[in-house]
Amino acid sequence: MRLIAADVRKKATWCYGGDPWPTLLKTLATDGTAAMVLYRCTQAARAHRMPVVEMLLNKATNLAGGCVIGRGADFGPGFVLIHSNGVVINGNVRGGSNVLIEHQVTIGADRRQTPVLGSDLFIGAGAKIVGGVTVGDGARIGANAVVVHDVAPNTTVVGIPAKPVQRREDRAAQATALPSAADEPNGPQS
Repeated sequence: MRLIAADVRKKATWCYGGDPWPTLLKTLATDGTAAMVLYRCTQAARAHRMPVVEMLLNKATNLAGGCVIGRGADFGPGFVLIHSNGVVINGNVRGGSNVLIEHQVTIGADRRQTPVLGSDLFIGAGAKIVGGVTVGDGARIGANAVVVHDVAPNTTVVGIPAKPVQRREDRAAQATALPSAADEPNGPQS
């Protein structure tokens, strides 16, 4: 129940900017939330060695959310399906906490190697993460990106194949390195 609560709170904060109880109720009715809850119930059935219940809950996730999440997939708290339609996640995928996934995302195996996802990730609509890649903490995967190589922490990647376009640490360093108009000796120049 703690994981379900953490997931719903994270989704409420993402979608509505906060998590007071009326917002949590509203979040329960949004697209993808039923699939999130059923996925967590599937995990619980797996942990309690109830294979028939696990299989039925997994099939219900597919029917209720229009997505396929392998029964062995493991994510930490804050797992959010912003929109669940078309999401496919291999059963061997491991993910950290606060992983936000848009619709039509595939996280799959290649030659029996599956991705390992860090924490605090955003995966944009239509993105594909395939094979034995590692996606570092704080990374952002752009819409329709195809990730076939490791992604460094705090890096945004886009394209086919996905290439880095920005590191948030670099952007913060640039912002502090740029002089402001007040720092210029003769004031701002046009």
